[in-house]
Amino acid sequence: MNKINYQVCATCIHFAISKTESGMLYRCSRLGFETKPAYSFRCWQPKEHVVRLMKKRGGSNNE
Repeated sequence: MNKINYQVCATCIHFAISKTESGMLYRCSRLGFETKPAYSFRCWQPKEHVVRLMKKRGGSNNE
């Protein structure tokens, strides 16, 4: 598997979720703006469990 299968905001260390009165708010803490879990940006840095899964399945975060 390659990183494109994982490279979405929801798997990034900068992805932050907060619950508001109007619903869930998804933000990129690094970029400072609202995002969605399926979006992808070049600044993606995978969470540790995603790195382990990528290595287990034969990929890496350096591809």
